[in-house]
Amino acid sequence: MAEVVAVASRARLVLAPNPGPMTLDGTNTWILGPSRGPSVVVDPGPLDEAHLGQVVEAAGEIQAIVLTHRHLDHSEGAARFSELSGAGVRAADPGYAIALGPVDGRLDDGARFEVGDVTVRVLATPGHTSDSISLMVSGPDGTWLLTGDMVLGRGTTVITHPDGDLAAYLASIEALLRAVRDHDVSAILPGHGPVVTDPRGVLTRYRQHRLERLEQVREALRHGDETAAEVVARVYADVDRALWPAAEQSVRAQLDYLQVHP
Repeated sequence: MAEVVAVASRARLVLAPNPGPMTLDGTNTWILGPSRGPSVVVDPGPLDEAHLGQVVEAAGEIQAIVLTHRHLDHSEGAARFSELSGAGVRAADPGYAIALGPVDGRLDDGARFEVGDVTVRVLATPGHTSDSISLMVSGPDGTWLLTGDMVLGRGTTVITHPDGDLAAYLASIEALLRAVRDHDVSAILPGHGPVVTDPRGVLTRYRQHRLERLEQVREALRHGDETAAEVVARVYADVDRALWPAAEQSVRAQLDYLQVHP
């Protein structure tokens, strides 16, 4: 069973047991709030009873469950976790929300809620998926961004075509950079991988990486490549072939983008 890791006095991490090429070490389930008092659990992760039970025990009084996006490695266990904890599920996609009591489960851009002495603000950051959100978390230790799969602790993320969208992703990176600058964000708590302690630098590199990949796709088209698979074989030739299916999703999103922004 994973260790419950305190990354700050108001943020604890429980790693889900689902490692893989796309999930890195596993899904990061975050517990926000004081160690004694109400908490918010972000991304319960897969439907794994041992993991969900460990999070319930570690979180104590659970005020709400929040999903950063609909992908199963983050959301599959949410309904069961709601049963175990008695808390509702809040999500940008209403199909994944579970409203308990007077609180609507839908999360819109700009929504704010308090958990003990922590303030959580929702930022709509579509791109990886259409329903991706990030959370700006402010407490006694400062301000962090919890980004789901928009920003990972290691490597780069996928634009999950056709649900993901490159134009939206680039706009969301800019929004996250503004949040870092305007609110003195000290760290990113990602959906997978380690905590990011240089948020501005990593977000800047994400933007640059995406633009460089886009130019590589343009170059592949100039060389005569026509299909996404052909572009992947050229542009991602040095990448593990196990990641090519994911790369093809990003390439399809890039090809759609280039139809509008040649």
